[in-house]
Amino acid sequence: MKIFTGTAETLPAGMLLAMARYRHQVFVERLGWTLQSHAGMEFDQFDRRDTVYVVACDPQARIIGTARLLPTHRPYLLAEVFPELLGDAPAPRTPLVWEISRFAAVKLDDDKARSTMFRTSFSLDLLRAAMAVARSAGARRLISVSPVGIERILRRGGFRVDRAAAPLRIDGQALFACWLELQPCAQPVRCDRRQAGSRSCPASP
Repeated sequence: MKIFTGTAETLPAGMLLAMARYRHQVFVERLGWTLQSHAGMEFDQFDRRDTVYVVACDPQARIIGTARLLPTHRPYLLAEVFPELLGDAPAPRTPLVWEISRFAAVKLDDDKARSTMFRTSFSLDLLRAAMAVARSAGARRLISVSPVGIERILRRGGFRVDRAAAPLRIDGQALFACWLELQPCAQPVRCDRRQAGSRSCPASP
């Protein structure tokens, strides 16, 4: 697995559109989510020039995973679309907290892969790489909207996870907002960082 990180302007040529097609196939076609899409590509208002992407590719250069990172002092998904998942707590608004969203780890040629997140062997490595990218940008914590079933899998994977509030059922799915602590890295994950040249990205937490 090779991991690329960058913004819309710094990802390799063609990768942004390929990622949008991948997201449409995963979230709209496979999961049936009602999301903005056009011509088989999924983008929304949080896909901006400053959005940071993490994209995983297999040896044949096919996308097999992606994540989107946004600092919370600018508009982001949880605060703008799902604020009720925070309960009575205010939405974080600080460059020290980043949101991770549109996380998927699916090999589209695998008919048995039906989950967007953690049923593939490389998904936790992809999450660690995304956490490392956020930490390198100054983040101390991540926050995310996730299905409640993810909580147990994350804990088994050794991640520090805290609920921001009680889960709620939205559009027939039990969702919750969760905090992910960014801990010091233990193993390296190879990344191609298009914002600062190629280097080794530490795997975290």
